[in-house]
Amino acid sequence: MKKSWIITIVSVAILVPLLLLAVSIKDNKAEQRAISEVPEIEKFNPKSSEWGKYYPRQYDSYMRTKKSDEIKDVLEEQPALVVMWAGYGFSKDYNAPRGHYYALEDNINTLRTGAPDGPKEGPMPAACWTCKSPDVPRLIDEIGELAFFTEKWAGHGGEVVNTIGCADCHDNETMKLTVTRDYLKRSLDAEGSLKYEDATHQDMRSLVCAQCHAEYYFKKTAWTDDGGNEQTAAVVTFPWDNGMRAEDIETYYDQRNFVDWTHKLSKTPMLKAQHPGYETFITGVHGKSGLACADCHMPYVREGGVKYSDHQVQSPLDNIANTCLNCHQGTEKEFRATVERKLERKDELAAAATDVLAKAHLEAARAWELGASEEEMKPALQDIRHGQWRWDYAVAAHGAFFHAPEETLRVLGSAINKGQDARVKLRAILAKHGEPDYQAADFSTKEKAQEIIGLPYEKLVEEKKEFLETTKQEWFEEGRANELLDPKSREDMKLKTSYTDEK
Repeated sequence: MKKSWIITIVSVAILVPLLLLAVSIKDNKAEQRAISEVPEIEKFNPKSSEWGKYYPRQYDSYMRTKKSDEIKDVLEEQPALVVMWAGYGFSKDYNAPRGHYYALEDNINTLRTGAPDGPKEGPMPAACWTCKSPDVPRLIDEIGELAFFTEKWAGHGGEVVNTIGCADCHDNETMKLTVTRDYLKRSLDAEGSLKYEDATHQDMRSLVCAQCHAEYYFKKTAWTDDGGNEQTAAVVTFPWDNGMRAEDIETYYDQRNFVDWTHKLSKTPMLKAQHPGYETFITGVHGKSGLACADCHMPYVREGGVKYSDHQVQSPLDNIANTCLNCHQGTEKEFRATVERKLERKDELAAAATDVLAKAHLEAARAWELGASEEEMKPALQDIRHGQWRWDYAVAAHGAFFHAPEETLRVLGSAINKGQDARVKLRAILAKHGEPDYQAADFSTKEKAQEIIGLPYEKLVEEKKEFLETTKQEWFEEGRANELLDPKSREDMKLKTSYTDEK
């Protein structure tokens, strides 16, 4: 009798865990089937919370990008940039990028987009919305690409009301990764090394990022609207025809005599790098080894039997154990120390480049004041143009040094050389015109630098604050009224800028 009880107890002890395991496996398989099923979501639905109903883990992780809410005033830290960007919007306001949750908010709040009080007012074209919202591909689908890019930035204010989200990267019918901006497809085909139609799933895990994290310019494109009116669209275009290295893109722009802006002080025909993350990534060891952006910025995670991509897009250094240490040896502490040592070298060269180039602009300005001719100045200005372009290419992508450290150092070195070449030529010009010992003004603080370039900072801030209290509110009210706005996309949103008291 006693023996039979023992057998029964042992049997129960074995069977119960097996039954629980079977139930768990069944639940996991059911959840995996649910994930694999394609939900019914309308084309270009910009409301990420609607997608999140079917993919709660991905959506919840995406919503954690709201934690990256710190405002970091780069101009305060590097005032030489104010001089380097004199006459261009970045001299007004430039903050380090925050999480995807804040992409649209920061685009609206920055002093660079101005304070337009009407749909045809303001300094920026509609193209400045391009990478900030899934409302952009929705609008392009509705009114056409050329019509979208013909408007001013303020012209689409009430329509572009949701921040970067699911519809930017996923097909609503298959949920597969997809490129929603056709200019990337055209640019890939023009460059030639990877045709869009040949892209694999692993390629797509980088290309959906490349839609926005790449160098671009606004190509003036003539077209005729349905009413027979001649129009000009400022179409986002990637300058990849000659390749993606700094010198390749520099040549592309030079061949077309393209100028982003003319420098206010030095009168140099300038180029402004945007954020060439994809270009620098594919030139580095990570890209050449077959990794994708998502491998490091959106690593896979497991919850029970479910595997999914973490959509809290962030620096791999914030999650070293699940990103870098999948391939690299050593501890997290050791790896972080190695990266910090390498970054110090990059920062040292970048600081040297900014100092050299800022002084070159000021020396060129003085040379003009002393009566230098265009013929005298042209070689030095070309060096400034190329030097600042290369510096910008190396630092504007933020992660460039992590993507391709050797290439980044090489490009920064060439930027310093170009800047020094310009200064040598300018010294000769200054000497010729009677001022061989000219010393550039002190630009050691943001305030001093903005005074040197004659920037009416307080006036810009006053106008922007009025815009934030009026027009910005009207845009989002319009979005709510038209049922375009996803309330979750602005949940707990607080105004944070470099120019308001709250930071």
